[in-house]
Parts: sequence; C-alpha cells; structure tokens
Amino acid sequence: MNTALLARWLPQRDGLRILKTDLFDEAVASGLFPLLRSAAARVAGIDVSPAVVAGARRRYPELDAVVADVRRLPFADGEFDVVVSVSTLDHFETADDLRAAFTELRRVLAPAGELLVTLDNGRNPVVALRNRLPLAILRRVGVVPYFVGETCGPSRLRRILGEAGFDVRDAAVVLHCPRALAVLGASVLERRAGERGRERYLRFLRGFERLEGPPTRSVTGYFAAARATRR
Repeated sequence: MNTALLARWLPQRDGLRILKTDLFDEAVASGLFPLLRSAAARVAGIDVSPAVVAGARRRYPELDAVVADVRRLPFADGEFDVVVSVSTLDHFETADDLRAAFTELRRVLAPAGELLVTLDNGRNPVVALRNRLPLAILRRVGVVPYFVGETCGPSRLRRILGEAGFDVRDAAVVLHCPRALAVLGASVLERRAGERGRERYLRFLRGFERLEGPPTRSVTGYFAAARATRR
C-alpha cells in the first residue's frame, strides 16, 4: 500500500533529494528505498535506533543513513525536496511532539518542497480503541509489541499540517483490510503456504482498497495520508 501511494504521489523530476524519516523497513526487508532511489538523485534516512541505522546501511550502502531524532534533524535548512514519513510520527507521547516534528520537517524542506506522510488513522475504531487501552496489557498479550502514541484522523492531520506551514494538496485513507486478522492470516501462510498462495492472499487483501472510494473511508482505513507542500 505504501509503495502504491508513493508511486502515485512522488514528484516526477530529475535531481530530487529525498529524506525518509525511519529505516526499520530497510533494516529488516527491502523497504521503500528501491522505489525512492529510482526517483531521486540522493536518498537520506534517519532513525533513532543505531541498530536499525546499521542494518539499513548494510543492506543499502548508498543510503545516507544517520541516527537522529525527527524533532532535531542534523540537516541544513531547505536541504531536501521531498520528505517521506510512513507511519513514523504516530509514536510520540504528545501532540506537541507531533507538531515539533512537522515544524522541523518543514525547515529541512526547500521552498515548495513536499511532505508525503501517513499516520495511524485516529478515526478508525480499532486504532481509537487501541490507543485508549493500557499499553502494558496490549504488550503482554502481544497485540502491540511497540509504543503507540499521539495520532489523528484526516481532518486533524490537515489542520496540524496547516498550522505547521504546509498546504495539503492530496489526502487519502489507506489500508482498509482488517489489519489484525490480516496479520494473523499472513503469519499462518508464511509458514504453510507457498509463494503462489501468499500472492493470492495479498491480492485478496488489496481488494479491500476499493473501500477508499465510499464516504466511510475515514472509518475503515487504518492510515491517514497526506501530500503537503511547504509554504
């Protein structure tokens, strides 16, 4: 879903400088770097985890990977043309942290640079319920193995981006399959099904993206997404 969204939204021009705000996917799997590299002259990435950065560097030596906090970036003003932030900024404790991250990302973007961002959709009932339950219990039963924090629905995301100095050009809500059940099914198929069975399962899950069209999309989608331009 992330690959399809970025293929739709990434600017098509030569010499792009792209910053990605986390590198976990690149450390443990192919991630989004191949797509970003095909569209850019330079791809940089940050992560707060030195182990994740080291893993991403091993997989992709050409990636400019650094350990950094998105609220305090080690880059110059206007250093990038595009920032890609895929479900990264929804792990902060407060809305102030989220706003600080958007403000810092705006700083490192060139004038009219673009931010492509997704966050857990706070309007999705599953996300809303998860965020209201004690994290210790969720971790103990294995439902959420990581910290989940402040997030927002599509309307609030648009408002916060506007306050941070961005104009939203496009918006979407993606990943409409029942995520917990989809992950459970994938874990079973990973052990028992062959490549053909896994691909059929992924095609089945992609079919849920038809729910992006109806007005109920802001409730069924797991991630709120926006393409925003720096003012």
